Amino acid sequence: MREKIQEVIVVEGRDDTTRLQEVYDVDTIETNGSAVSKQTIERIKRAQETRGVIILTDPDYPGDRIRAIVEEQVKGCKHAYLPRAEAKDERGKIGVEHASPATIRRVLEAVYEQRVETDMPLVTRQMVLEADLIGGADAARRRKRLGVLLRIGEPNAKQFVKRVEALRVTIEEWERALAQLEEENH
Repeated sequence: MREKIQEVIVVEGRDDTTRLQEVYDVDTIETNGSAVSKQTIERIKRAQETRGVIILTDPDYPGDRIRAIVEEQVKGCKHAYLPRAEAKDERGKIGVEHASPATIRRVLEAVYEQRVETDMPLVTRQMVLEADLIGGADAARRRKRLGVLLRIGEPNAKQFVKRVEALRVTIEEWERALAQLEEENH
């Protein structure tokens, strides 16, 4: 018996739905590409009001674009991010449909909610700069790995700052992930 997921998961296409349903008893809304229609947005809004929504898109530019469109128009969605390396097939194609059942379980167990308000100190743009994650010879590699450790995906520098701010990454989470990154590098 597969575990039931309460929320509706927003994915890009039918193959993503098929993969998720191999792992969980889950309902999905498929965007069918990065030109998300008004009807699809309305279905996602309805799902958010009644059950909640988790966005799980491919870890690539079109997937990030879909995520941004949905998040802009449907407030309060949860986010699950697949690491690129774990969403590839043998030919190098990237997508949710290529992730292993174990990877899908892991990312859906580690869903990120946009935190509305918190008394906990949050990561700032300045902290991202001080961690040598923007500019510099090794910044892109460090940023990608830290994005995986924080479960916010592997965004470019501009998107990285937006995600740590939007997802309200706490200083405690930040310091723990940075320490792990440093440990891996030694």
